[in-house]
This record gives sequence, C-alpha cells and structure tokens, in this order.
Amino acid sequence: MSHLLPFFVWMSITALGSVGVMAPVALAVGAWLALGYRWKYACSWLGLLAAAGGLVALTKIAFIGWGIGVRAWDFTGISGHALMSTAVLPVALFVALLPTRGAVRGGGVVLGLLLGAIVGVSRIVLHAHSVSEVVAGCALGAVVALSFVFIAWRAESGKLSPTPVAASLAAVVIALHGVGVPVPTQHWITVIALDLSGHERPYVRARWKVKHYEIPQRRTEVSAVQPMAA
Repeated sequence: MSHLLPFFVWMSITALGSVGVMAPVALAVGAWLALGYRWKYACSWLGLLAAAGGLVALTKIAFIGWGIGVRAWDFTGISGHALMSTAVLPVALFVALLPTRGAVRGGGVVLGLLLGAIVGVSRIVLHAHSVSEVVAGCALGAVVALSFVFIAWRAESGKLSPTPVAASLAAVVIALHGVGVPVPTQHWITVIALDLSGHERPYVRARWKVKHYEIPQRRTEVSAVQPMAA
C-alpha cells in the first residue's frame, strides 16, 4: 500500500492525527460548543474524548510495563493517532455544520470518519502500528464521535454561523500541522508504565511477538545484585 503515495505524503497524513494537532482542535470544538450552544455539550464532548484517551493510555501502559497484549493479533495497545483523528475530525465537521440541514451534517460526519480512517492507514503503512491496533483505534474513535453526534444532533444554536467555526478549526489544523508541535506522549506513557511496574526496561514488540523476551528486572532486584562500592 505504501507505493500508492510517496513516503512524505504518508508522513504528512499521519502527522494530522498527532496529539499536537488533534488535541487543540478538540479544545477549540469544545470552546465553540460552550460559546454557541450549551456547556453540557462541551463537557460531554471533552469527557467522551478524555475517557477514550485514558483507555488508550491504559492499554499501552499494560504492554510497556507488563507485556500485556494479544500476540495472535499483534496487539500491544490502541493506536492514539487513529483514535484522535477518527473522534475529532467527524465532530469538528459536525459542529461546524450544526446550523445546516441534517443531511449536510451527516455528510460531514461521514467525511470526518473517512479522513480519520486514512490517518489510521498511514500508521500501518509507516509500521507504527499493527492492523489490529489501528482498527481498535478507529473503532473507539468512531464510537466517541457517533456518541457525541447522537447527544448533540438536535442542539440549537443562536446566531452561530458555520463560517467562523469552520474557518477557526481549519486555521488551527493548518497552523499546527505545518509547525509540527511535538508532544512526547509515548515518553510520558513509558515513564508511567516503568514507574508503576517497577521494571528497568519496557517491553518491546519484536521480542514479545516471538516469545523471546527476558522479563525486565525490577529496580529493587537490580539494586540488590549491584556490587557495593568500595
């Protein structure tokens, strides 16, 4: 599949789903919901996304810290890029199009889901995630997006026009995607996983897949075997 597009194009697509781009867009969506609709919609949206993000983090912590995964599916944790893009993009388009007819709103949601799925495919092409991890991320993202769409489908706005909402969200995406703001979420998750498990080294996919992995020593065990200073 990688031959369909140049490498740099896939890199650009995958960058769209990064936390550094999608998290600010999600917050901007929440701000528009609070300003143009009701606070309950903003809270529902951010709450759903936070819960899904927490689930992604838990699956990654479980693998990095304890090697918990599904070898038969090559599954070591839900793809965060797939989740964020498949959750945020449909909702961003939905909120921008809320004052329009239902068919237009629905079309925006479908387009957002397709864009999110493309970001997920980029993670597979770039060997950042397995198929199962991307499918799980896209499925979870779709659940978040569609759940919020169901909650807010009949939301009534005052004089909020689609134009400023769409323009502002597009500006956030373009600005942050162009800059490429790095957010070291994987590093943070690894630190948390090692602190919780007490292991010195994280589990890694390659050795875990072939069941050829020496269980990382706990930090207390490492300290016990170290020679005492003279």
